[in-house]
Amino acid sequence: MYYEVHGSGPPAVVMGGWGSYCHGNHHHIPKGLTDRYSVLIFDHRGLCSSDDEPERAPTMALYAQDVAELLDHLGMHSAHVVGLVGMGACIAQELAIRYPAKVRSMVNMNTWAKPDALMTHQLQMLRDVHRQMGWAAFQKLVCLWSFDEDFYLENHARLLGPVGPWRELDGRYEAHARLIDACLSHDTTDRLHLIRAPTLIIHCPLDLVNGPRLTRPIEAAIPGARGLVLDGAAHVVAGRAMRARFAEAVHGFLKDVEAAEAA
Repeated sequence: MYYEVHGSGPPAVVMGGWGSYCHGNHHHIPKGLTDRYSVLIFDHRGLCSSDDEPERAPTMALYAQDVAELLDHLGMHSAHVVGLVGMGACIAQELAIRYPAKVRSMVNMNTWAKPDALMTHQLQMLRDVHRQMGWAAFQKLVCLWSFDEDFYLENHARLLGPVGPWRELDGRYEAHARLIDACLSHDTTDRLHLIRAPTLIIHCPLDLVNGPRLTRPIEAAIPGARGLVLDGAAHVVAGRAMRARFAEAVHGFLKDVEAAEAA
C-alpha cells in the first residue's frame, strides 16, 4: 500500500475517490492542512502504486480495513478523517463505525449512505462507458458531471486528456470496475447512528451525483452531526475562491473539535 505523509502535527487522513492525492497531487487537499497536521494520503488498492488482491471482494469495509491497518503501521492511533469526493467519504463512514477509536473527527462530503436508483444508474453508466468506449470517453463524461459549468468552460482544455483528472484509471478498467462495485454495495443506512466522532457533513448543491438528496440523510442519521451548505459547489471543489471557502470550513470545524476536547 503506497502512502505519503505531508506536514507535521497531530495526525489527519485525507481520502478521495477514484484517484490519488499522492505523486505530486497533494496540493488538492484542503489548503493549509499540512501547516497544522501530519496529513496521511495514499493510493487505494489497485491504483497507482498500491497492489490489490483480486480474489477479495471489493467493499468499503475492505478499504476501511486498509486504512485502519495503515494507521496502526504508522503509529497514528487517532486521526482527523477527511473523506472527500464520494468513495473517500464512504470509507470514512466505515472507519468511524468499525474502528471508532481511530477517528478523532470526521468530515464527509460528496457522498452517500446507500446509492439510490439515480446514482446507481450513473455509476453503471460510467462503468459501461469506460468498458465500451474507453477511458477518454469516460473522463469526458465524468468531467461533464463533476465540475460547475463556469469552471468547465474556462478549463476544459486542461481537464480533458492524459494529464487531466481520473488519469489514474487510464488503462485500469478492471481496477475501476472494482472501485465501482464497492461504491454500489456501500450501505451504512442502518449503522450511521453508531458514529460517535464529531462529524461535519458538507452539502454541495450543484453536485449532480452526490448532492444534498444523498448527504442530508447522513447528517440527520449521525448523532450531533453538523451540516454546512457550500453554495455553488459541484461534485469536485474547483477554483481558487471555492477551494478557499472549502478549506475555511474544514479548518473551522477541526478547530472547534479541538477546542471542545480542551474544554
